[in-house]
Amino acid sequence: MMRSILSRWAGAAAFVIAISPAARAAPDSAEPCRAVEAQGESFTVCTIDLRRRSLKLFWRRPDGQAYASLSALAEAQGPKLSFAMNGGMYDKDQAPVGLYVEDGRELHSLSTADGPGNFHLKPNGVFYVKGDRAGVLDTGHYAKARLKPDFATQSGPMLVIDGHIHPKISADGPSQKIRNGVGTRDGGHVAVFAISERPVSFGAFARLFRDDLGCRNALFLDGSVSSLYAPNLNRSDIGRPLGPLIGAVAK
Repeated sequence: MMRSILSRWAGAAAFVIAISPAARAAPDSAEPCRAVEAQGESFTVCTIDLRRRSLKLFWRRPDGQAYASLSALAEAQGPKLSFAMNGGMYDKDQAPVGLYVEDGRELHSLSTADGPGNFHLKPNGVFYVKGDRAGVLDTGHYAKARLKPDFATQSGPMLVIDGHIHPKISADGPSQKIRNGVGTRDGGHVAVFAISERPVSFGAFARLFRDDLGCRNALFLDGSVSSLYAPNLNRSDIGRPLGPLIGAVAK
């Protein structure tokens, strides 16, 4: 899938930092997104503290049509939207292919089906938000937990499961794509989103979450269509129409 950029930040070198334990533990700030170097690759990492911001999922506008782009969501939400990213895999009509919960309403059911593609590279998983905590669970454990979240989206594969890289992800396989994903830490109070700036392997992307971002559980959201809205970096990516979107808004 093609990926084009509406705007990028200027002077990127001034923002790039090496990830250290101190940087990894940095709390959410007025500027949640930053550029980082890790695993020999370049990423943008956005850290959202749910005690300070609300994380929500967005799919359809009030008229029933899909938002389909980060710019449309930003226009609808206005300046209170401090971050947004594509939020899970979808079909040709921008509908979720797996679980989708918005404002406590399940709009698409959990999928346990087998099939081709990354979504079905099991275990896949669910990113969910409940109050001021977020979590990532593999699909089987999510189904058993009966959490009744405020927001949830299913995607796959899992990248990190209880501190271990997904068993079917090789250290550095031949598939190289722009990728984005999400993990959690600090008891679920902090959600960490990342997007690669260049095509990367699944292995490098999974290690980013486990080794550099301190996430014991992390979920792949998508590849190639991966997009980011980060106003503090003057960035709003555009590309093919998107399905579910994740956004952070002021409480």
